[in-house]
Amino acid sequence: QVQLVESGGGLVQAGGSLRLSCAASGSIFSINAMGWYRQAPGKQRELVAAITSGGSTNYADSVKGRFTISRDNAKNTVYLQMNSLKPEDTAVYYCNARYGTIATILLGPTEYDYWGQGTQVTVSS
Repeated sequence: QVQLVESGGGLVQAGGSLRLSCAASGSIFSINAMGWYRQAPGKQRELVAAITSGGSTNYADSVKGRFTISRDNAKNTVYLQMNSLKPEDTAVYYCNARYGTIATILLGPTEYDYWGQGTQVTVSS
């Protein structure tokens, strides 16, 4: 089992920045990719950004140029730096961990994925 603990959500004005963190513990050997999904009220959960242990990344079109995903392999931690935030970025953000490549991540979550508890990000206009 892998445990994911998120931090860094909150309330920010449009144009502001937030940094999310997610620390993984437990059976780290079973995962090699981490990422962030988000779910807004009434909408499906969507992939925001993902990164593999080798450093390959993928971003949703809606966040390209504004969000940056990074990871510290020594700390088993992934970060999501969110700049130029917009009201439409408001959602619960979930940390995700799995074994896979960017290509398989884009196919969607599986029953073998691990999830954090979620952290609320609210962007006011």
